[in-house]
Amino acid sequence: MLDQRLVRENPTLIALELERRGMQVDLAPLQQIAQQQRDLEEKRSNLQAEGNRIGKQVGQLIKTGLDPTSNEIINLRKEGNLIKQEVSLLEEEEKKASFALKEKLLSLPNLPSKECPDGKGENDNQEIRRWGNPRKDNNLFEHWEIADQLKLFETERSARISQSRFVTLINEGARLERALINFMLDLHTSKGYKEILPPVLVNTESLTGSGQLPKFADESFKCAEDDLWLTPTAEVPVTSFHRNEIIASEKLPLRYVAYSPCFRREAGSYGRDTRGLIRLHQFNKVELYWFCHPEQSEKAHKEITNDAEAVLQALELPYRVIDLCTADLGFSAARTFDLEVWLPGANAYREISSCSICGDFQARRSSIRTKDGKMTKLVHTLNGSGLAVGRTMAALLENGQQSDGSVVLPKALIPYFGKSRLQQIKSIV
Repeated sequence: MLDQRLVRENPTLIALELERRGMQVDLAPLQQIAQQQRDLEEKRSNLQAEGNRIGKQVGQLIKTGLDPTSNEIINLRKEGNLIKQEVSLLEEEEKKASFALKEKLLSLPNLPSKECPDGKGENDNQEIRRWGNPRKDNNLFEHWEIADQLKLFETERSARISQSRFVTLINEGARLERALINFMLDLHTSKGYKEILPPVLVNTESLTGSGQLPKFADESFKCAEDDLWLTPTAEVPVTSFHRNEIIASEKLPLRYVAYSPCFRREAGSYGRDTRGLIRLHQFNKVELYWFCHPEQSEKAHKEITNDAEAVLQALELPYRVIDLCTADLGFSAARTFDLEVWLPGANAYREISSCSICGDFQARRSSIRTKDGKMTKLVHTLNGSGLAVGRTMAALLENGQQSDGSVVLPKALIPYFGKSRLQQIKSIV
C-alpha cells in the first residue's frame, strides 16, 4: 500500500510513477480524502488535549478546596462533556474517511523502482544474462507428449474428478514431483533458509496484506461458508506469518522457504497452455521469502534471484534472466527479475520463477515493522519461486528426452528420485 503522507504531500510523484506502469490516475479525489482524514485527526487530537486539560483543571480546583458543586466546577464539566461529544462525532467521521482512503489505496499498485526499465509491455523487458546451452535438436517432443508416452500423469480422469486444467500425477510422475520438492527444499535450507509449511487456506486479511486482494479476487478460489480462500502462492501466508509484528532489528534478514500447493483460476488465460503442466488450476511450488532492512533490499534482490537460479543450474536446465519493464510488473512488485527456462520441445523460453522486491508495500498493508533504537520503520519484503515444480518437471522432460523414449535426469536429482532416467513402464490405471 502506498504511503498516505506521500498521497497528501506529493500526489504528482505518485501519478508520474503510476504513469510509468501505463496507468492514468486522477489522484485529486484521493488527495482530498487523505487531507480530510488528516484534518479530522488533528482536530480530534487537539480537542482531546483540551478535554484532558479541563479534566486536570477540575481536579486541581477540587484539591485546593473548591466545592465540587460550585458553578465554576459545573461549567468546566459541562464544557468537558461537550468536548467529549464532539470528539465522539469526529472519531466517526475520521473512521469513515480512513476507511474510504484505505479502500482506494488498496486498489493502487506499488510504485516501480528507479532501476526498473520503462516500457509499455513484455516486448520492452530486458534480458540480463543467460546460462547453459539451449538444446535445439530436430523432432523434439513437448513435455505433455513425453509424459503421455511415459504415463506420468492423467488429465481425462482428473477432469472427471474436478474439471479441466487439473492433473493427477501417477507412477514415476508422482515420484518425480516429490523428488523435486524435497530437492528444492534441501538446497535452499542448506543455504540458510528456514523451512516452514504454512496453511493452504488463508483469510481475507492475509490476501489483502500480500496484495492479492482486492484486485485479484476473480483469480482466487473462495470457500463459500467461511472467510477462507485457497492460497494462490505461499507468498500469501508467509507474508502474514509476521503480520502486525515488530521484528527485532538483529533478527533481520529473515529468510523463509515454503512448499505449498497453489490454486489459481487463471481467468483470462483460456485457450493458452491447455495441455500439460504449464498453466493449471492447482500446482505445487517452493517459495522463497525475505523480510529485511530497507537498506538491504537491493542486495537481497540479487541474492534471492541467485538462489532461485541455483536450482536451475543444479538441474542443468538452460535459462535466461529478464528484467521486467514497468508495464509488465506484478501488482505488489517494485522490480522483478523473471527466470525463463528453455523448453526445447516448444522451442521457447518459459517463465519458471519471478523474483520480486516489494519494498515496504506489503509491510505497510500487513503492518510489519522493525525497530532500530527508538525508531520504528517498515521492513522490506521480497519473494521468488524456487521453483514452480510442475514447470520444472516439464523442463526436465523436454531437456532430458532421448531418442529411445526415455528421459535422462540430472545427477543432482538422482539421490532423490532413486535412478538416473525415466522409462516407459506398464500403467497402473
